[in-house]
Amino acid sequence: MNVCLKICGDLLDAVRADLHRPHSFAHERVGFLLAAAASDGQGGIMLLVRGYQTVADDDYEWHPSVGAQIGSNAMRKAAQASYRPPSAILHVHTHGGRGRPGFSRVDLDSAASFVPGFAETAPRMPHGLLVLSNDSVHGLLWAGPDRPAFPINSFKRISAPIRADWSDK
Repeated sequence: MNVCLKICGDLLDAVRADLHRPHSFAHERVGFLLAAAASDGQGGIMLLVRGYQTVADDDYEWHPSVGAQIGSNAMRKAAQASYRPPSAILHVHTHGGRGRPGFSRVDLDSAASFVPGFAETAPRMPHGLLVLSNDSVHGLLWAGPDRPAFPINSFKRISAPIRADWSDK
């Protein structure tokens, strides 16, 4: 299945900046992208990112075996943000560096436990997982809680909004 994710360049820059902020004990930050989802007319899915939900400092939990662990309060906030308008939730974090990043085993195991919960809040929406580097991205999407993940195979940074001046000057 073809999946294309589009995001405004300014928003992507803000997400990267947020994910690079230091935390008092977590070794990395996470956040949630909220996206509209629609058919691309050819059997694929188009995701249009319309917002970003940062995870508050107090919503991180100390855990010695992972770079960052967030609690149920962070998940609840993301679920609430996706309720109206119904939105796909994409858990996002960064591994830094350059080139196409990959998911760790912890990333994939964690997603297997929290992505089905997103489907309870917005059951008609796909939900997923993204990992960023400083110049690339890799993502997986689930179309339902009991369906296998498939890759997001196209990422588009939209950097120049179209501006139309309709006045007769």
